[in-house]
Amino acid sequence: MSVLLDSLASGFDGDAARRAALDAALRDGLPGPRSEAWKYTPLRALERRSFVASAALPLIDPALLAGIAAPRLVFVNGRFDATHSDIGTLPAGLSLQPLSSSPERDRGGPVFQRADEVFARLNAVLADEGLVLRVEADAEIAAPISLVFAGAALDADSAWHLRHRIEIGANARATFVEHHLAAGDHAHLANHLFSIAIAANARLSHARVQQDAARATSFLRTDAVLDAGAEYRRLDLELGAGLSRHELNVRLEGDGAKLFANGVLLADGRRHVDTRLGIEHTARDTACDLLWRGIGSGRGRAVFHGGITIHAGADGSDANLSNKNLLLSENAEIDTQPVLEIHADEVKAAHGATVGRLDATAMFYLRSRGLPQAEARQLLTAAFCREPLNVIADPALHERLTVAMDNRLQGLAIA
Repeated sequence: MSVLLDSLASGFDGDAARRAALDAALRDGLPGPRSEAWKYTPLRALERRSFVASAALPLIDPALLAGIAAPRLVFVNGRFDATHSDIGTLPAGLSLQPLSSSPERDRGGPVFQRADEVFARLNAVLADEGLVLRVEADAEIAAPISLVFAGAALDADSAWHLRHRIEIGANARATFVEHHLAAGDHAHLANHLFSIAIAANARLSHARVQQDAARATSFLRTDAVLDAGAEYRRLDLELGAGLSRHELNVRLEGDGAKLFANGVLLADGRRHVDTRLGIEHTARDTACDLLWRGIGSGRGRAVFHGGITIHAGADGSDANLSNKNLLLSENAEIDTQPVLEIHADEVKAAHGATVGRLDATAMFYLRSRGLPQAEARQLLTAAFCREPLNVIADPALHERLTVAMDNRLQGLAIA
């Protein structure tokens, strides 16, 4: 019996079909150490915790949102916050609204079956809030769209499940940025599910900055499907939350579709951060370029699984994955697992992963020019993490994300 699952399911009042799906998830329970997908992210401690359903909308300090421009949707503790949102003057071709006020709410959620998809299954059953973002065909949305998810401190630990749907029409262009923030110290659990469809020849740039509270728990799954000629550029900066896991599943199902996905994993203190990629090439002449950097410090643990599958018939596919990691302390741990499956002919594919320490020659060079040891280590660590940010082409957005990462790294304890 799981205290966690019982607490998440308490108070459920959905229809019979959702009740059956919830009962099935409860019977299967949480994945254990024998589950390959969860082998490096044990849930024993989380299993013994309980959470109450998020209900009230707490107040937050507007200063938390400084610098986050409109158009902007804000959710606090899983509830849409109209006061701090700004969607009054949307550019032509863009619709943006909370799930609770959209017909999307009545369509039912996606279906998940496997036992190791436990949080996606719970999300499909329990989510009653989120966002719906649509960009019409041929529209070009110049300003980045801001999506803010804030956790505010309360007397009891809360849990929420948010489901999001994003559709980019044919030949359209758009950028959106997820901000996961903390309004005070808290230990809540957030469970997000993004479903993204990018139509033919459309282009989507997508950045996510995870800066939640040090005791927070975050589960996030992103499923994206790309049509012919579509391009998806994505950056994930994992800079916060005590336990966080992101599953990124992308299917390149149109000829010539391209994915450029980069990320930075920062596991310091006692943080556990887990990223799991599942990239599928199912059409001809598709391409993916994946670049991840990991930092392990203190007693932190970073987990990375980079799975790429090139299916039969996906001839001409081009796949590249690079995962390099730095260990900055003796007690930190990094587990990386690149996996490549090829079932097609005439493809190009490469993958690699390394775990090492700061370059001694570079350290000697900086020290010989008068830099203190701590400053030299900070400088090299920041430089190591910069390359993934180049996936963001917008100069202003690139600069803001760089500042956010550098500020976080400056607070990093480097032994």
